[in-house]
Amino acid sequence: MWDSETESVVGGRDFSNGVLTTSKHGVKTDGFEQRGQSWYVATDIPSDLLVQIGEVSFHLHKYPLLSRSGKLNRIIYESREAELNKMVLDDIPGGPEAFELAAKFCYGIAVDLTATIISGLRCAAEYLEMTEDLEEGNLIFKTEAFLSYVVLSSWRDSILVLKSCEKLSPWAENLQIVRRCSESIAWKACANPKGIRWQYTGKPLRVSSPKWNEMKDSSPSRNQQVPPDWWFEDVSILRIDHFVRVITAIKVKGMRYELIGAVIMHYASKWIPGLIKEGSGSGALADDGSNSTNSNGSGSSWKGGLHMIVAGTKEDTPTVHAKDQRMIIESLISIIPPQKDSVTCSFLLRLLRMANMLKVAPALVTELEKRVGMQFEQAQMADLLIPCYNKSETMYDVDLVQRLLEHFLVQEQSESSSPVRQSFSDKNMYDGAQRGTNPNAKMRVARLLDSYLTEVSRDRNLSLTKFQVLAEALPESARSCDDGLYRAIDSYLKAHPTLTEHERKRLCRVMDCQKLSIDACMHAAQNERLPLRVVVQVLFSEQVKISNALANNSLKEAGESQYQPLISNRKTLLEGTPQSFQEGWAAAKKDINTLKFELESVKGKYLELQNEMETLQRQFDKMAKPKQTSAWTVGWKKLSKIGKTTENNDMGSQVANAEQTKKLPRRWRNSIS
Repeated sequence: MWDSETESVVGGRDFSNGVLTTSKHGVKTDGFEQRGQSWYVATDIPSDLLVQIGEVSFHLHKYPLLSRSGKLNRIIYESREAELNKMVLDDIPGGPEAFELAAKFCYGIAVDLTATIISGLRCAAEYLEMTEDLEEGNLIFKTEAFLSYVVLSSWRDSILVLKSCEKLSPWAENLQIVRRCSESIAWKACANPKGIRWQYTGKPLRVSSPKWNEMKDSSPSRNQQVPPDWWFEDVSILRIDHFVRVITAIKVKGMRYELIGAVIMHYASKWIPGLIKEGSGSGALADDGSNSTNSNGSGSSWKGGLHMIVAGTKEDTPTVHAKDQRMIIESLISIIPPQKDSVTCSFLLRLLRMANMLKVAPALVTELEKRVGMQFEQAQMADLLIPCYNKSETMYDVDLVQRLLEHFLVQEQSESSSPVRQSFSDKNMYDGAQRGTNPNAKMRVARLLDSYLTEVSRDRNLSLTKFQVLAEALPESARSCDDGLYRAIDSYLKAHPTLTEHERKRLCRVMDCQKLSIDACMHAAQNERLPLRVVVQVLFSEQVKISNALANNSLKEAGESQYQPLISNRKTLLEGTPQSFQEGWAAAKKDINTLKFELESVKGKYLELQNEMETLQRQFDKMAKPKQTSAWTVGWKKLSKIGKTTENNDMGSQVANAEQTKKLPRRWRNSIS
């Protein structure tokens, strides 16, 4: 590998030790002198040209500059002034520093080329049009040769040049400096580091890293393994657009997607404050170890292994404004590898939190939500507690979790319905059957969702509909036990004591009482916040579970010993069960008997009220009907009265009176007729 000190000869021209020299110049000088904001040439010949760049002025001579710069020649030729002695070049790339070096080159003064100045000098040479047409071995040719043969062959120089290109847009982009440096970095990151000579800074090593020789120019021995993340810290000092160019080039060269995801997490932890918790690190392959400074005071630091931070420590990172953070997040979302597990779900959720807070483009937010849904079973409850940044009244963004859950279910459905495809290699393509064949994914999501519901249920502004929709989002098969869901329901009832009986019943419908454990059933049986009907269902399911447990226990004991006599009665069966079952059964039986007694009492009172109601209804019907009297009815009533009075006489008189009464109606009837 070439270093900046490597000697080279390009085309027979004088280009040695990184120093630019020229043998032809019109003015003999010992160098430049600076006086305040002005530069003067150390010569007896008075200057005849003033070049102004910002607040810095250069007092120079026309002949050395015009003989090598086509732009200055054209400005003098096209000027209407006969004696033009002042130029303003405020738009020169690299500023006064780059022009100073170019002017020294024109005067034949030796210029030390380094990786930090080469990009600015190359762009300034292009701006000044210092081509081979004016003179052989001009500045464009020599800076281009240094870039191609020295800079691009060195890892450190490539990083430094790419970093220096941040202030040279669009010149560095148009001159392909950014592209060439990005491809050089990508090639070296993907290559075997054992075959390349590296430059070390002698920093303290990480505990997990191999103990390299701390000599400045040394290479790891063949027996020592190079860590896969040796290049993370160096590329993390780049600006986001250049970082994207490097990662894109690395993808093309076939880097493993796990490493690409790890370097993205490392970059995000460095440039987005608050994204990664303190002490948590940015991933499995990257941790925090870049707070120390170099022993020689050069401002460089080294993160163990082959890490070589060439632009300062973590504290030197400039403050990133909200607009820049939004651009960084949008760029990182666009370059995350499509494979699952390329980045952690926790990182995606924290990135999603920042994206919502900074109002990232909706299309990218939706893409990020789909990525979270791909590995939603890996999420942690603390990462799901994303505040609601819009005008919603709820504390947490419940709608966001609902969308994440929908993406997860859609992904699960597509993976279970589509056949397994092996059209891509395992290196470059995620095999969708890996998670589709895992039945525990939905169960883990169910436990995660129950914990989330328990946490957000304390929010008094959370509506019953949102809670119910989120609780019912997963299929029933996802939960083998509803204890977590019962805990969330109980927490919601505590935080919302003003719910009506209908709303409480509606809330409890999302829970299956048969899936509650015995402990949860015992708690629910004594829970005054639950509706009475739910308590009855819980008690019934508890009784069924205890009976089934006792039956299974008896069958198991019978299977172990075929000659064991059968249990004669229920008392003996209870005595053979554990004490916890007996206590649970006793409490359940007592509650059931109490409820039965209350139900019988209510039923008896209901029957009494029903009988009284029927009696009152009959009396009301009688009073409501009008009484219609006729001569026939009056006569019949009189006849009945006469019959009643004659019943008290003796038998003889009764018979006589009876015969007489039999004749009377006939005469009366005849008279009536």
